[in-house]
Amino acid sequence: MAWTTGQLSPPNTGHSSPYFTSPWVSQVSVYVHTCIRIKLTQTKALQADSPSELITIDSEYLDRVSLRRQIIAQHGDMVHACLPAGVEAVRELHQFLLRDYLPTRFPTIFQLRDEGRYLDNLVTGRTFPTATLEDTATPEDAAATLRVLGETVEEDMFLLMGEPEGHRAVAFLCCFPSGFDPSTKVGKLLREIHTPVPSYDKIGPSMERFFSKIEVGKNVKRTNWSMQTHSDLFHYDRHDQHKGDEPVTTEEIDMSKTYARIELQTLSRLPKTRAILFSFKTYLYPVESLKKEGLGPQVADAIEGLKTGNAPGMWRYKGAPQWGEPICKYLRS
Repeated sequence: MAWTTGQLSPPNTGHSSPYFTSPWVSQVSVYVHTCIRIKLTQTKALQADSPSELITIDSEYLDRVSLRRQIIAQHGDMVHACLPAGVEAVRELHQFLLRDYLPTRFPTIFQLRDEGRYLDNLVTGRTFPTATLEDTATPEDAAATLRVLGETVEEDMFLLMGEPEGHRAVAFLCCFPSGFDPSTKVGKLLREIHTPVPSYDKIGPSMERFFSKIEVGKNVKRTNWSMQTHSDLFHYDRHDQHKGDEPVTTEEIDMSKTYARIELQTLSRLPKTRAILFSFKTYLYPVESLKKEGLGPQVADAIEGLKTGNAPGMWRYKGAPQWGEPICKYLRS
């Protein structure tokens, strides 16, 4: 089964989504933010997802992709790279997004011209060729292609190829890391990537089997969340691991600058190379808004549940000893 544009249609949410008819967005999609508010307190289990939701665009699009361009220029190979084994997968992903997906899914934002050789972004004013990698392309050429994707969509992406030992990360684009150096993940197997994750060893083999069974066009999604006391989307602090257990008082946290950081994650398979695409979009949702919407107690329960879930180490892994108590106190006040 090949990528198919016939599946690309707007979600039926009962609400108008202005970005389907205009390149400028007046408000964030009600559909997306409803997902954010609800998913924070629900299970993290995988769910089936429509291919039309692989890439999302909302009112922050222009600011976000402009920021991503700056981050790539500033941080270079810390936020994007490709191994020789990933060149073909990067080529396939790039051509699919620029030639098929984006101009079909968002025709008022992305338009093809010159018989499909170029894609115009009507929001950013940027134009890119839809075919950039020759048969003799190098990993450096593929990295340049990843830079194009980085300033065209908001989703961060890791490409993994199956091997006898497991699935290995062969290329990545990650402008919005959450406290880690994404360049340390490339070249590693799935189990090695998740070494810091509490209790991952219990589910590692089943995750490998699950990745192997993902079918083309049968995307799956999940959410991941934490809290942060700043508004940085690019968040990397090599000293974070040394201060994760240092609690702060409520007075030390500015709740107007405190957010639920939510990743909407998608797993899909590329049909030609059979690579797995792990993509995710990051949202920052103000805790003040969660409280105003009456979700404060639920979110506080979810935070405290990190201590007692199937992976109790998640409390420390997410840095909750530092911010958990004051945020929960605020949410319940």
